Amino acid sequence: PDPLRLPPALTDPNQPTDPMRPDAIRALLDTLPRTRLAAVPTRVVELPRLRAALGPETPEILAKLDEETAFGLGGNKVRKLEYELAPPRLKDVTHLVTVGGPQSNHARVTAAAAARLGLGCVLVLNGDPPDPPTGNALLHRLLGAKVRVVGSREERARGMETEIVRVAESGGKALAIPLGASTPLGALGYVRCALEINDQLPPESDRDLQVILASSSGGTLAGMVAGFSLLERTDVHLLAVSSDTPAEELQETAVELAGEALELLEADPGRLLTMKGRLDVTDAEVGAGYGIPTQASREATALLAMSEGLLVDPVYTSKAMAGLIRAVRTGRFLAGDRILFLHTGGHPALFA
Repeated sequence: PDPLRLPPALTDPNQPTDPMRPDAIRALLDTLPRTRLAAVPTRVVELPRLRAALGPETPEILAKLDEETAFGLGGNKVRKLEYELAPPRLKDVTHLVTVGGPQSNHARVTAAAAARLGLGCVLVLNGDPPDPPTGNALLHRLLGAKVRVVGSREERARGMETEIVRVAESGGKALAIPLGASTPLGALGYVRCALEINDQLPPESDRDLQVILASSSGGTLAGMVAGFSLLERTDVHLLAVSSDTPAEELQETAVELAGEALELLEADPGRLLTMKGRLDVTDAEVGAGYGIPTQASREATALLAMSEGLLVDPVYTSKAMAGLIRAVRTGRFLAGDRILFLHTGGHPALFA
């Protein structure tokens, strides 16, 4: 994989990078408030029938089921919103406003959180939802969110600003949640996830842990990079499979967010050096574009469903599983490796 690109300020070889104890990292995380939403820790399960279907030389395959974070039908956005919606940030807030696509998982969970917290919710979405609404588009409305449609991704930020002004003019106060909750604060949710993985799959001296995950706006990946940097897990390799963003851009975004997340914890961003050479980002599964299935993602969906009874969505996790299958078939992994698929949810898109 390409070496991890780090800003000059993070490349001082004299900066200390001793591993931190998990309990010390948890203590740092506990200094920052959050609103508890997720059912965690999520399970890690073996996938022996998928392994058998991919051939006798396939390493051990496991899945961490973040589809089971539960709140608002689960997925990775729940962990991130816990920090974005921390009680101090909600002082005097009457509405949540965020952006996404017509079938946005992030918009779904934000709408669910607004309902739980007794807040209004406005979703600024690019593109018309199906009529009648299906999948996440149906859930957005069922959860009570007001949907404002704009014509393109580029118009979403301006649309969100307009809605924030409208809320203020009506006497309220809106909290803006950036796309995907992919912020330094949101990334802390996946620092916690890295700690869970460390507990569930501790280091083994003679085996590497290959973690495969879907990525788009970079927040989930950033948290994993930051978490494993703090732990200095020299056996962990991350493979992020992009659903739309060019690989180089996604990697740069994730590294920047990871450094800022470490700064929130008052941890040395120089620790990111410990992930050098152990982060790879691929855009080989994007195909014709965001949310458009490929032959490989369709195969991955069917193979995982029939072999393990696990469902992946057509936007994110099917393409991540396609990336895992491609990596196995091209010999990326050694026979003794452990492969961990981070299942980040998104099931409602199957019904869109």
